[in-house]
Amino acid sequence: MTERLNEGKVAIVTGAGGGIGREVALALADSGAKVLINDIGVSLGGEGGSASPAEETLGLIRQRGGEGAINTDSVADWDSARRIVASALDAFGRLDIVVNNAGILRDAIFHKMSAEDWLSVINVHLNGSFFVSRAAAERFREQGSGAFVHMTSTSGLIGNFGQANYSAAKLGIVALSKSIALDMQRYNVRSNCIAPFAWSRMTDSIPAQTPEQKARVEKLQRMTPEKNAPLAVYLASDAAREVNGQVFAARNHELFLMSQSRPLRSVHSEHGWTPQSIAEHGMPALRGSFMDLARSPDVFSWDPI
Repeated sequence: MTERLNEGKVAIVTGAGGGIGREVALALADSGAKVLINDIGVSLGGEGGSASPAEETLGLIRQRGGEGAINTDSVADWDSARRIVASALDAFGRLDIVVNNAGILRDAIFHKMSAEDWLSVINVHLNGSFFVSRAAAERFREQGSGAFVHMTSTSGLIGNFGQANYSAAKLGIVALSKSIALDMQRYNVRSNCIAPFAWSRMTDSIPAQTPEQKARVEKLQRMTPEKNAPLAVYLASDAAREVNGQVFAARNHELFLMSQSRPLRSVHSEHGWTPQSIAEHGMPALRGSFMDLARSPDVFSWDPI
């Protein structure tokens, strides 16, 4: 059982009907929190809708002696996001933790990505994280405490093929989290991000035809969703009271503190720059510090530990 770091607290976990969200919800319940399980029960692409995944998570929480409730509103709408927060308050009378985990995938090479694919992913991941956080912020400000944990991705932090919508949303979540941390630190409210590594619905569509692809998938399958839950539970708790505005990654038994954008190198021209002088002097001086077109597997190139 998880140490009860969140005894008496109330948490909302969006997308808690399966995968990482379910494991975070279970671990929060094990840590003493009452959990509102938000999930609309759609497919990975956002189609359909069912209460069954949320009901399964609630059943598991109750089997382990925890308390929970269900909400099936969409995060991708302001009014329904407010209902999610209201559901937690109605069920448990308070709110202390929000874990923004809900997401869908609509992968496509950029020049073939439709406007609908772009908007649907942005609406769930980025707008959803804003809507739920903004709805909860009013209560957090009033009570002078609260913790946000947002799920980002190395697809946004580093890059990936065929995921312009997902990558943009996930990097946007990092900026959203940092803004929340800056704006709400005066109210004792914290906001941090996790880039999770896990084999789940979000990754089981990865091709596995060639021997190389099969070997990669086998490595990924070692990274089960529950490996990300301890970090989320910690960041939600008072034990992380001095951790704010940070971005972490969890990969199997590894934890990473991820960098955030800072100046790498500078050049100066006494008389200012022209396009020609930039081409001849400025850019050659900066070129050695260029970031390469790496993807997450290129940067995290060693086997999960």
